[in-house]
Amino acid sequence: MQYFDPHIHMASRTTDDLQAMALAGCVGVSEPAFWAGFDRSGLDSFRDYFRQLTEWEPKRAAQFGIRHYCWLGMNAKEAENLDLSRQVIATMKGFLDRPNVLGVGEIGLNKCTPNEVATLAELIDVALQGEEQMLFHTPHLEEKYRGTRMILDLLHADARTDRSRVCIDHCEEQTIRVVLDEGYWAGITLYPTTKGTPERAVDLVEQFGVDRIMVNSSADWGPSDPLAVPKFIFQMRRRGQTEANIRRVVYENPLTFFNQSRNFQFKPAE
Repeated sequence: MQYFDPHIHMASRTTDDLQAMALAGCVGVSEPAFWAGFDRSGLDSFRDYFRQLTEWEPKRAAQFGIRHYCWLGMNAKEAENLDLSRQVIATMKGFLDRPNVLGVGEIGLNKCTPNEVATLAELIDVALQGEEQMLFHTPHLEEKYRGTRMILDLLHADARTDRSRVCIDHCEEQTIRVVLDEGYWAGITLYPTTKGTPERAVDLVEQFGVDRIMVNSSADWGPSDPLAVPKFIFQMRRRGQTEANIRRVVYENPLTFFNQSRNFQFKPAE
């Protein structure tokens, strides 16, 4: 079955991973900007990273028949330095028209500090001014619900927000209901240490259905699995889910969401 991985950090993965994903049925990925595992030294590091996402990674993925799209943003883990954040945001604006950029992301909160919130508010404003789609990172573990609620409140406070063009990612059992109830897309991350397993993701699909739900690997430089989405497909089949429902979650839903971006150009196979 063909699938999209709507959140994966290919800059951290090898060409062997790309080949394995292609063999497993991956036809497209979207790569949100994220933390490198250490704080970058300055603005030039971010500029080079944005070039990597928009210039090099699409070429690398294309060698394996995978379409590469990306999102640009300032990750919450580096948002404490407001001066640097504002420089990065100004630089980011110059990349948003690149042909593989879907919107602003992944943006969000980590420890839910005042500086994180201030940076996030500015990123949201950039996205809304430019009519960009948004992809949100929600905090890990103990801050999960509070951070998700803070993000939703920021969006709710701005009348320009079109909830159908926003994905709240890393949803879990404690947050997915409020995200869906308020009209957003929900991303379920299949990450072995701080997010969820394929089995837990199937539990959520069985409880909440397939509307406005996507699953992703978020595979990066840490313990993670670039083949997490195919493993979700396997678990869906084991549970007796129909092929139509599986295809909806791993292929049709990402297409529907991404098609709202002016830069998404993907022709499904006949």
